[in-house]
Amino acid sequence: MKKIYSCFVAIFLLGLILIPLDTVTAGNKDRSGQAGAAELLINPWARSSGWGSVSTANGQGLEALYTNVAGTGFTKGTELIFSYTNWLKGSDVNIMAFGLSQKLGTNGGVITAAVMSMSFGEIDITTTNSPEPVQGTFKPSYMNINLAYAKAFSNSIYGGITIKLITESISDATATAIALDAGIQYVTGDKEQVKFGIALKNVGAPMRFTGDGLSFRGIIPGHGNDNDQFTVEQRSARYELPATLRIGASYDFLIGEANRITLAGNFTSNSFTKDQFTLGLEYALKYYLQIRAGYTYQDGMFNSNVADRGTVYTGLNAGLTVSMPFNKESETGIAIDYSYRASNPFSGTHSVGIKLNF
Repeated sequence: MKKIYSCFVAIFLLGLILIPLDTVTAGNKDRSGQAGAAELLINPWARSSGWGSVSTANGQGLEALYTNVAGTGFTKGTELIFSYTNWLKGSDVNIMAFGLSQKLGTNGGVITAAVMSMSFGEIDITTTNSPEPVQGTFKPSYMNINLAYAKAFSNSIYGGITIKLITESISDATATAIALDAGIQYVTGDKEQVKFGIALKNVGAPMRFTGDGLSFRGIIPGHGNDNDQFTVEQRSARYELPATLRIGASYDFLIGEANRITLAGNFTSNSFTKDQFTLGLEYALKYYLQIRAGYTYQDGMFNSNVADRGTVYTGLNAGLTVSMPFNKESETGIAIDYSYRASNPFSGTHSVGIKLNF
């Protein structure tokens, strides 16, 4: 009975992967540009971004928080990751991310907390009446705080959910929202070499900016006395979160005791941007070295005009991981990750991460 149930789940997940390939069109053009909180679509982690965030099915540990939260359920002890991203080099935008995953006993699941922060540097304050930058500067701030829980429901099925707090602010206006992610991973095969995954991300209420920056002083009509002034607060328009559906599969080719080659594919359905197809390949020498690359395709990817392409990224992703275990009997240790995402214009996106396993 258990084997029949496992086969049913595998067929169901495979169907979810194959159906969109035949039925979807490249995104919803009518809704392009209507969503906000675009930082939710940026992968801040160096390891998973090295092959195009293709690891919806096989992402494991803390970094799975972005691709599929169910993968955090594979954490074996304690994981700490610090990641730095020079986003679109030349834009002076930097991303810092920090996360902690902790396994809660034998059957208690895994809890994960992570923070992502974007820095845009200092921007000159200008107005229509004073277009010259003589009024000082301000610093925009984007921050996402994630709290996730994942658990193994059987030897083959893992599931998880994330609650995230999203804040966007400038000196005199702020927008805040709460969103949810949820995902499932299914593992099968004699050596657990076949994996499927599905994740729904960024589901939440619309955001709206509020604050002193949206208010001004007015005068009651027919009265010129300063005592008759009052404060008028404008209501900014609401904007939706970029809800996303990710469906993926992967297969591990095990070569001897030390080598592994993983082929992974992913389909991403974006509510407000073009849909994406990603194919990735990773080579691993035990725990010590992993080299990966991926390519992400979306409609118009080969257009030379960025406006027609719909993204500054040109599709190519590459990365590597070098690990130094604390001992040969376990996978505890320290790892350094690097990834590169090609773009045009700008000089690509570079990410570096340090991971500790205890």
